[in-house]
Amino acid sequence: MRHRRKTVKLQRSTAHRKSLLANLTCSLIEHGRIKTTLAKAKALRPVVERMVTLGKTNTLHTRRRSISLLGSNQLAQRSTKTLFEKIAPASADRQGGYTRITKLGQRQSDSAPMAFIEWVDVPHAGAEDENDLSEDS
Repeated sequence: MRHRRKTVKLQRSTAHRKSLLANLTCSLIEHGRIKTTLAKAKALRPVVERMVTLGKTNTLHTRRRSISLLGSNQLAQRSTKTLFEKIAPASADRQGGYTRITKLGQRQSDSAPMAFIEWVDVPHAGAEDENDLSEDS
């Protein structure tokens, strides 16, 4: 029975899914907003929320935990630094709900539902790109 099993598998093995979510988390931290499928955005949200909660308690232990969850490459270390210095302090007064998912419609090639996932409190880096996105749609 599947009682209390909430993991969304995304039709991937465990290692592939963990790697995918770690890479999406790093991309979200680095860019502020990413465009992905709706299923991946919904699976990414709890991972990112946990990372911000870790970032709110800025200790050596929580930094090491976040690096272990994101990976030990340069992107993960840079993302951890950004998370602890910019994103977590901006969300310090918020008790949860650090991200927003905005549905975009279907992708033209395979009709997969697409969505933006972005930070609620932190302005994203690509604010000037919104005009470019609205012209394409």
